[in-house]
Amino acid sequence: MLSHEKLDVYQRSIEFLAAALRITEKLPRGQAPLADQFRRAAMSIPLNVAEGSGRSPGSADRAKFRGIARGSAMECGAILDVVRLFGIVPEAEWHQAKALLVRVVEMLSKMC
Repeated sequence: MLSHEKLDVYQRSIEFLAAALRITEKLPRGQAPLADQFRRAAMSIPLNVAEGSGRSPGSADRAKFRGIARGSAMECGAILDVVRLFGIVPEAEWHQAKALLVRVVEMLSKMC
């Protein structure tokens, strides 16, 4: 197991990515740019957590990658709000994704 795989924030960000992918599948074809942006932002979270974990402890690079991951998570939060307006994602699924994302943002905020 790699060091980043042991992090709860990494595991939860992978869970969120899976939820984001399920949500993007429900978006209408006309919303392909939004779906693409959501996928890229959601993917950025675990990728940046992993890359930051590969840096020296206490280094500015580690904090930079965690900050990028947090920014991507915040972007996903805004996209989730936009997706909610479409009304095509069940409310329970939206709430579950939002709660998971809030947890990820809280962990990243503490890490930054």
